[in-house]
Amino acid sequence: MTWTDALTWRMRRLLALLQRARGSLFSRGWRGTWRRILQEFRGRPSAASQPRLLPLDWAFAPFAVPNAGNPDASVIIPVHGHLAHTLACLRSIAACGDKTAFEVIVVDDASPDASAATLAQIQELRLLGLPRNLGFVGACNAGAAAARGQFLCFLNNDTQVTPGWLDALRACFEDVPDCGIAGARLLYPDGRLQECGALVFADGSAWNCGRFEPPDQPRYLYRRECDYVSGAALMIPADLFRKIGGFDTRYAPAYYEDTDLAFAVHAAGHRVLVQPASTVIHCEGVTAGIDPEHGIKRHQVKNKARFAGKWATALLKQAQPGTREAEAIARAETGRPRLLVIESTLPDASRDSGSLRLVELLRIAGQLGWRVSLMPDDRRMDLALAARLGAVGVQVVVPGNQRSWLGAHGDDFAVVMLSRYAVASVWMAQVRKLAPRAQVIFDTVDLNFLRELRAAKLARSGTQRADALRAHELALIAASDCTLLVSDVELALVQAEIPRARLRLVGNIHRVQEPITPFSDRADLLFIGGFQHPPNRDAVQWFAREVLPLLHPRLPELCLHVIGNVDAQARDALRDAHVVLHGRVDDLRPWLERCRVSIAPLRYGAGVKGKINTAMASGLPVVATSIAAEAMALTDGVDVLLADTPETLAVTIERAYTDQALWQRLSRGGMNNVRLHFSRARARDVLREILQSPLPPG
Repeated sequence: MTWTDALTWRMRRLLALLQRARGSLFSRGWRGTWRRILQEFRGRPSAASQPRLLPLDWAFAPFAVPNAGNPDASVIIPVHGHLAHTLACLRSIAACGDKTAFEVIVVDDASPDASAATLAQIQELRLLGLPRNLGFVGACNAGAAAARGQFLCFLNNDTQVTPGWLDALRACFEDVPDCGIAGARLLYPDGRLQECGALVFADGSAWNCGRFEPPDQPRYLYRRECDYVSGAALMIPADLFRKIGGFDTRYAPAYYEDTDLAFAVHAAGHRVLVQPASTVIHCEGVTAGIDPEHGIKRHQVKNKARFAGKWATALLKQAQPGTREAEAIARAETGRPRLLVIESTLPDASRDSGSLRLVELLRIAGQLGWRVSLMPDDRRMDLALAARLGAVGVQVVVPGNQRSWLGAHGDDFAVVMLSRYAVASVWMAQVRKLAPRAQVIFDTVDLNFLRELRAAKLARSGTQRADALRAHELALIAASDCTLLVSDVELALVQAEIPRARLRLVGNIHRVQEPITPFSDRADLLFIGGFQHPPNRDAVQWFAREVLPLLHPRLPELCLHVIGNVDAQARDALRDAHVVLHGRVDDLRPWLERCRVSIAPLRYGAGVKGKINTAMASGLPVVATSIAAEAMALTDGVDVLLADTPETLAVTIERAYTDQALWQRLSRGGMNNVRLHFSRARARDVLREILQSPLPPG
């Protein structure tokens, strides 16, 4: 961005803010408004925060846009001139690489320039020409009438999309069954927030949440309900759009039609969501201008009055002008119970099976209608992880003083879930004191004392530590209103110790993905798990020391690939041409597709083993020890191969590695086991019963 571009956009923001001063005064007061004006006038756009925009001055050369034969979504772009912006928008769509099957419809609203002739040269683009100018409302309705997709995505031509924008919007309708509209997070070209959802006040005035803020403010990083989203990037089911009559033509040519659409969707019993995982850069004011006294922009004031008249009854429930933004945002989400989860650190679904399970539980809770907040006990804010959690509707809170924050907000939460023993041991008493009305769920993830007891027996050492852990962990279970356990073995053990405890079984949660790579194109063994978990360290070192030497004469080219964090000391101990340590990887899929057999040679542990679930969910056969396969409803020879000694492990791995018919049978059996015992549907049933049925008093 040149200095002239930066000055232009700064002045645009300044003028827009002055024009919106009344709304700013309501939400910020005189001092806050003046501070914002000075900040915008003096501030310089950060080069690090600026999105990579396609230039507007490219000489035209024909290109192609996606055009699915049976589109799931139709991207509808109304245009009236401004060809350079339209071309840049279409090029960004062509480059985004989203997986959603879609078509692109450009509605040429009688453009006064060469738009129609130029756009006709773009391959696979559906170009719809209107004989006369109908304005934004008419053009969008015309595009919707011609669309083939079951979802309509309206997009301004003065936007540029970023990778994943369409997939993120589409996912809202999968995750939230009653979602009626999903809108993108809009950024200015200099990277600052333009809008992340919008509010409507009782007088019909509106406010764009996060305007001029940095793009990664945590309070705007999660998918949430709002009053409306901008029509600059908005997705809606086609059937719903047609059922409510499309954009109301009383707002023609433009302004307040998106606000009205959102209110109609609310009235039809659906929710309006903003999805910050969908990022769209919007050059605000290019088409309609920014002067409310001239051009199309002058309709904004008139249409506000029309909107206020049409929705007078609904507006009685809205926040009054002058309500602070945070309070108005919370008001937009009223009526849904709140769940707080306290975890040791922000969960990373790619790091460990416990984190993957928790992320899925949080997603399911949101689907069941709960507003979900997560507070990491270590107080560390990782914006990338927070954004991933935000994409599924989880708000990450990292207050400076956790106890003070919980004391101030404790009454907001109907349920508090404490994840893992270490968190429950610190927070159980604090939650009872600071959130006395909340029911407390203790999610064990696995039983610490059981794992420690087995480790002590393997090492032939004393069990004093395990005994102390047992007493404390059982006391926490007794003090909770409900306890989640991951295996029926652990559930039966605790039930025998505390017969009156309310216990529920929620195992690992995985989605089955059919394998792509055939048996003949695969090679080597795979172990999934970081060495920060002691049973993993012991398993790999024991396998390398005792089992690999027995395998090499049978399979001399065989290598073991270890995925997960491995410390320097362990790396030195495992220096071997047949053991390859890869550390953490962002995507397990390539390894699940290239390796032939996954191993789980654990000698102790507790809970359900995510490494086994992960491999089986991808159709990769598993050879495991009995302790690794405990409580996973596995049958030797059907969905897993079991062996416990070095000799039997070597023979069993060779069988799985060389017998293609056995490999294929185990692949199918493993996937069926995950579908039956570790699916999202199974976890959803249990969580629905826990959250929606009354919990006994604590």
